[in-house]
Amino acid sequence: MLVFDIFTPMKWNQASKDYKNFLQIERGMSDNTIESYLRDLQKLISYLETNEIHIAPEKVDKQLLLEFIYQTAKTSNPKSQARLISGLRNFFDYMIFEKYREDNPTELIETPKTGRKLPDTLSLEEIDQIIETIDLSHPQGERNKTLLETLYSCGLRVTELISLKISDLFFDEGFIRVIGKGDKQRYVPISYETQGLINTYIKYIRCHTTPVVGFEDTLFLNRRGKQLTRNMIFTIIKNLTIEAGIEKKISPHTFRHSFATHLLERGADLRAIQQMLGHESITTTEIYMHLDKSHLKKVVEEFHPRS
Repeated sequence: MLVFDIFTPMKWNQASKDYKNFLQIERGMSDNTIESYLRDLQKLISYLETNEIHIAPEKVDKQLLLEFIYQTAKTSNPKSQARLISGLRNFFDYMIFEKYREDNPTELIETPKTGRKLPDTLSLEEIDQIIETIDLSHPQGERNKTLLETLYSCGLRVTELISLKISDLFFDEGFIRVIGKGDKQRYVPISYETQGLINTYIKYIRCHTTPVVGFEDTLFLNRRGKQLTRNMIFTIIKNLTIEAGIEKKISPHTFRHSFATHLLERGADLRAIQQMLGHESITTTEIYMHLDKSHLKKVVEEFHPRS
């Protein structure tokens, strides 16, 4: 085993801290994305410590990374390996940016092919079935109904949903302001029906919960007056799905996928859906084109001059 000089100019703990600051300040990434990138880096650090390999970040080479990835491949699937390689590639890109090194040792490492998994979706009837399962006599029943309707009708990510503020509601204009990944904001149309549910929730339900200091503007509150957690939304949806007798594997993101799919099936423009979902690249939105091609035939029949 090769052992390098431990007294190197850049230590891993400092590299990790600096990298985190870079992702927060320079890249403006969300906390969840930053946590994911740091987790990838920590796996490499743990591997080096376990094998007593003393090497600075600026000295890591392709061979060492291949050995590390080979070891992790024994206990992870191709998707996890691809995620890990992508995370490390981002870290070494950062090191090049900061001029700690001139090359990225992950450049020639091939990423495992994972295939393109189509997202699960719910039919409109299944969504209605889940929402109708909610016990409205329960103190949190009206809140849960309102947040699920908002999640689906606006195509939100779960973090965007729980972070929604009362000051983000622009009902006179028919929009809500959403703070997405990297703190990028977008405006999403909201239906009159969902507006009515939110107004009712604020006027008759939320008013009975005293917000904790710092959460006065948070729309959806838990019983203690704080912002709901991601895990709480997952739990609510999981329990309702079981009660509704739906056997699909459903998460909060399923409602977002269903929102996009239902719009596309009804002839919505793909770029409009991209804007509402907050996708940086149209290729991310294009996955919904694979779900149901029946609408494509209708588009040709309606718009093609030879149809």
